[in-house]
Amino acid sequence: MGLAAPVAAQTLEAWQPPTLTTTRYDEDWSHLADPADRTGRWTEAFKYIPLAEDAYATTGVELRVRNESYRDNLWGGAAAPNDGYQWVRLVPHADLHMGRVRAFVQPIAAYAIGVAPQAGPIDQTRVDLLQGFADVRLGDAMTGDREGYGMTLRAGRQMIALGTERLVGTRYGPNVPLAFDGFRALASLGSATVSLIAVQPVQPGMGTFDDRRSRTKSLWGAYASRGGIDLYYLGYRNRAARFGGTEGRELRHSLGARLSGKRDGWHWNAEGVYQFGRFADRPISAWTVAVEGGHRFDQLRWMPDATLRMNIASGDRNPDDRHLGTFNALFPKGKYFGELSPVGPYNIISVNPRVTASFGGNVSGSVATMAYWRFAKADGLYDIPGNLIRPAGSATARFIGAEAEAAIDWQATPELNLSGSLSAFAPGDFIKQTGPAHTIVMLGLEANFRF
Repeated sequence: MGLAAPVAAQTLEAWQPPTLTTTRYDEDWSHLADPADRTGRWTEAFKYIPLAEDAYATTGVELRVRNESYRDNLWGGAAAPNDGYQWVRLVPHADLHMGRVRAFVQPIAAYAIGVAPQAGPIDQTRVDLLQGFADVRLGDAMTGDREGYGMTLRAGRQMIALGTERLVGTRYGPNVPLAFDGFRALASLGSATVSLIAVQPVQPGMGTFDDRRSRTKSLWGAYASRGGIDLYYLGYRNRAARFGGTEGRELRHSLGARLSGKRDGWHWNAEGVYQFGRFADRPISAWTVAVEGGHRFDQLRWMPDATLRMNIASGDRNPDDRHLGTFNALFPKGKYFGELSPVGPYNIISVNPRVTASFGGNVSGSVATMAYWRFAKADGLYDIPGNLIRPAGSATARFIGAEAEAAIDWQATPELNLSGSLSAFAPGDFIKQTGPAHTIVMLGLEANFRF
């Protein structure tokens, strides 16, 4: 008589629903075609809608309400230093699969209430098309969690997130996310992927159905990933760039590498980028290095995770030498250094220790501090989109200031998330030498329902 196989060998690992991401088109719900993979959750009726043989649709929605309040914004130097406003965003989507052909549509309704002195393009776009593209799968291209060998060709309006979104992200924190018009090819080579892009960013309008692709900016390149190693090249052109008070045509090439992983509770992520090209007939030579490492203590109560992050982004050391040394973060994620921070990744040195914890009941929280210095004394201070918010002037100090942040997050139901953050940014010597120097207090409260 033969021996019975172990139970673990007899049972296949149960399918897990995909994590809801900012790029909803990455979610693969095709497993729900098998009734055995259904749990009875009410949302499953919207996630797999059979239409015909080899054809189905997936639908979903996000409704986000966010309130942000600032006291002494930009250290008291903003047009409206004390400001509180409400963002409301409704983002439904429909994903139609017909064999190897697929169409994805995601409109947006984004409104802002009370933004002073007035709402900008990241605050409000009213009703418009956030994403709308079609793609075709050639070969056994990767879908969801399935590895394959093949390629997906995509054309249309789409959000793009590359790596940790250091240079190309979705800008999901603000009310109006960032999308691109153009073409993308995603090649699957087993466990390796290569993304080829040729796109232009979408410029949101303040009215309804008036979002248009940028007439001045374009982006192209390749991003390859395998086993925690990323290598990439990105080309960028801006016909109306501005650095240090000079406006001109910018052609910039970025070569980057990233190493990330986790093992035995440790996790790490290191990335470096070198940039070259020309701006206003001046050669560009710029760079950035970012390193983070941490450890999660699973044996302790609340399973705290302690992480240290350090970032350096070059600045222009001499505005008169006809070389540009300011790093350009291109299209970075919205929450770059924390939940709320006025500082962007240009001409910066930052150190950011952070501790997160899980308190049970789907409640988690974090506390963090950030300290910032200018890399080059001759260059100023920039925000996340790359706008100069404090010129260098005659200032000699490097220290920008220090920020403290506390955040809490509650996944009240699988669909409803409630979160909040409180930050304070005390000015350093550079801020004191260049204008108003009050402590910024920033409060963010958010309710997000999505399935």
